Amino acid sequence: MNHTLDTIDTPAALIERTRMQRNIERMQRHMNELGVRFRPHVKTSKCIEVAKAQREAGAQGITVSTLKEAEQFFAEGFTDILYAVGMAPHRLPHALELRRRGCELGILTDSVESARAIAAFGRANGEAFDVLIEVDTDGHRSGIRPEEDSLLEVARVLHEGGMRLGGVMTHAGSSYELDTPEALRAMAEQERSGCVHAAQRLREAGLPCPVVSVGSTPTALMAGALEGVTEVRAGVYVFFDLVMRNIGVCTEDDIALSVLTTVIGHQAEKGWAIVDAGWMAMSRDRGTQKQKRDFGYGQVCDLDGRVLGGYVLGGANQEHGILSREGEPDAGIVARFPIGTRLRILPNHACATGAQFPEYQALSEEGELKTWSRFHGW
Repeated sequence: MNHTLDTIDTPAALIERTRMQRNIERMQRHMNELGVRFRPHVKTSKCIEVAKAQREAGAQGITVSTLKEAEQFFAEGFTDILYAVGMAPHRLPHALELRRRGCELGILTDSVESARAIAAFGRANGEAFDVLIEVDTDGHRSGIRPEEDSLLEVARVLHEGGMRLGGVMTHAGSSYELDTPEALRAMAEQERSGCVHAAQRLREAGLPCPVVSVGSTPTALMAGALEGVTEVRAGVYVFFDLVMRNIGVCTEDDIALSVLTTVIGHQAEKGWAIVDAGWMAMSRDRGTQKQKRDFGYGQVCDLDGRVLGGYVLGGANQEHGILSREGEPDAGIVARFPIGTRLRILPNHACATGAQFPEYQALSEEGELKTWSRFHGW
């Protein structure tokens, strides 16, 4: 049976393929104009079909957040893979196995202790791991500050320990806290200059540093120049979401991921319609809550994806979503959204919402649905 938006079970994760392709082409075009290699972060989609579309547009290699992703993408023919999470020693045997099967797996460290564990394991098993050092350019998460002494110490442990020192990488995650072009451009330059400075320190110390890798969706899209950078990574751009909308790098019309849901009841006196997409479908991510525009658990759209201004998923239980109008309650909500009405909800965070589903329903411009599997777990 060929399902349609009217017949498929809900809740379901929908990908609008035309929007997705437009997003892919936009990012790749910008990277081409800046003259850098683009290595998309596939943790957003965890989907072979999406990653293939990124590769066909010109992406070179992929970034993953778990070794399970690396395993499954490698099985589908992706060989150039960066595992962009600090390497825990217990994962080194899995990384070794992947490399010995032909996967060009790069790994990451940001401490002397971790570097020593990598070097010791590599020497014991006759393997020279490709290792990048994570650099902290914005105080957001992990990494070594570009000016810290430990940067050179980690590099020497790896290089003198027989590993291949691949270079440096950084992620300006604090760009998610910004919302003006000027601030985003400044952060993109801070990200670039900090990572390039770290690379220069390594080279001045006589250490190799072929790769200078930067990236987040906001900084990648807002960067005006990337002198000294060799590659960029970004992930959520492929779908976009309401957080990105609030940051200012997309509009609602660019958001390619939504959740198809059905109205299953009402609380008329409260101005609520109840839908079957609760937080198990949308996720608990309230990423817009601290931004200037809060969308609750998501922006409500009609079945064709047109935004219904003022209507949001204001609350959520496990399997129940509470659809309401911002401001005054809608006294006519029962008539506006009768039981059985199908709607779409745009997510706060595409990565988190996608993670709630084992598969996507990929929607063509002609209305054809195809099922695309999604990876789960670690």
